[in-house]
Amino acid sequence: MSIRATARITAVPDGRGTTALPVLESDGPLALRRTRAATAPYARVTVVGAMSAPLGGDRLAIEARVEDGARLTVDSAAATVSLPGPGPAVQPATYGIELTVGEGAELNWLPEQLISACGSELHMTTKVELAAGARLVLREEQILGRHGETTGTLTSRLTVHRAGRPLLDQHTAYGPGAPGGWDGGAVLGGHRAVGQLLLVDPSFDEKCPETRLLGPTAVLTGLVGPAVLVTAVAPDARLLRAVLDGAMSEVLGG
Repeated sequence: MSIRATARITAVPDGRGTTALPVLESDGPLALRRTRAATAPYARVTVVGAMSAPLGGDRLAIEARVEDGARLTVDSAAATVSLPGPGPAVQPATYGIELTVGEGAELNWLPEQLISACGSELHMTTKVELAAGARLVLREEQILGRHGETTGTLTSRLTVHRAGRPLLDQHTAYGPGAPGGWDGGAVLGGHRAVGQLLLVDPSFDEKCPETRLLGPTAVLTGLVGPAVLVTAVAPDARLLRAVLDGAMSEVLGG
């Protein structure tokens, strides 16, 4: 039996220089827990998987709203594993993320990796709406297959609007049924870990990091807007994280 679940987060300034969470709604396998933030102005929420999901046919979603002036970090306790459904005719699973960040607000969206297990099929969408003065750090990491197995089918679309205008619209597809050449030399080159880091900061209007290579399999690209996108592939999750963490530290100054 498939699951339909939507978890919701709302962050607001509490008037004392910190952030309150008036809405923190868990649902189904998406359990939300308030955890200790590394810095005081931020609230921190950790997504804890309450059961194995997503399975084929599941419809999962997380909605996070960061109101004007609030600061929020969202991470997860463990990797998310996309698993095959219980039968051969099961529908693909879907996982939708909707993020809204208000004026002067900040969101760090830093989940652990998404692992596409052999035989699974997952359609993932991430939609972001940013006010003109919003700041965003968004990390996505996708591991194509568990150790010693081939990948499942994974499609992912990330769309970001800032002040009502498009900033980024990116669509990727991997595994059985994806367009030919997805794992060839021009795309993954045999690597099975792929990720990206999106940094949006109004200060980049004055000085934006220059587009450049970050090694043989990673690049930092300036976007049309106060944003940069780091895209990387690697042999495994550990090396991918090292590249993305290094880029984040360099661009954000520590």
